[in-house]
Order: sequence, then C-alpha cells, then structure tokens
Amino acid sequence: MAALLASGVTRRGLTWIVLGAPRREFWSRLRKETKPVVAETVEEVKKEPILVCPPLRSQTYIPPEDLQSRVGSCVKEIFGSSVPSNWQDVSLEDGHLKFGLLARLADDLGHAVPNSRLHQMCRVRDVLDFYNVPIHDRSKFDELIAGNLPPNLKITWDY
Repeated sequence: MAALLASGVTRRGLTWIVLGAPRREFWSRLRKETKPVVAETVEEVKKEPILVCPPLRSQTYIPPEDLQSRVGSCVKEIFGSSVPSNWQDVSLEDGHLKFGLLARLADDLGHAVPNSRLHQMCRVRDVLDFYNVPIHDRSKFDELIAGNLPPNLKITWDY
C-alpha cells in the first residue's frame, strides 16, 4: 500500500502520522487553551456556638376571675353585633372567625390553645371550658432546663 500524502498526513497501519510534526504538537493545537484556575483562599473563622438558654416557658395558667366577660367581649368584637344572647353556643365553623377569636384570647390571656386541641373547639363554650382549666405542672424538659446539669452534658437549644 502506498503512503498517502495529503497535507502532510500519512496513514501507516492503524495510526495516523503527521509528517514533520511531533504527535503532541498536532494534538495540542486541537485543545482549547485553558487558564489555570486560581482558587481564592477564604479564611473560615470558626466561632464557638453561643448557647443561650431560652427563657423558661411558663406553662402555669390560672384563669382570671373575669374570664367569662373577657371571652364574651372578644366574641362580640370578632363576630360583630349579630351575636345572640346565648353567645356561648355560637358555632366556630368559619375558620377565619375561629382563628381571630383564639388568637385574640391567646394574646389577652397569655395562654394559647395547643394545635392538638384545635379540632375540639367547635363552639365558644368549648373555648370557655378550655380556658377555665388551670394548669400548674411543668414538663420534664422544663425541669431539666431549671436543674443544674453535669459538665459533660450539653443541650442544643435549637429544637
């Protein structure tokens, strides 16, 4: 087989040989020139985590003496002047009105209805019964916070 000469390239066997130029020069022309990437050095400053104990959550709740009048005034304020005389039997089916009443009472009384009990609040009477129950106990987690912890125990407050 005769060697094929076409623009300085011949084929011998299964490889191509460029006449007059080394192989690395041939392939280096086809590669894109890339500039070396210079990584910026960023000094990472590690700070010690600041463990600030959140304030003790007071779960004690003592119903005020004027609870019925407070709830009644909130019901009249939220539901308007169309509240019947037996305002304790007013239905809380409308979610916006229910939210408005419970949020107002939580701010006023400093005690909110927990999420696990929201579905039980169907009438104003249910809300009034909830706020009539005093709470005196503390959870085990609150007791842990208040107690002196051993030095090898660390509590992360971001829960």
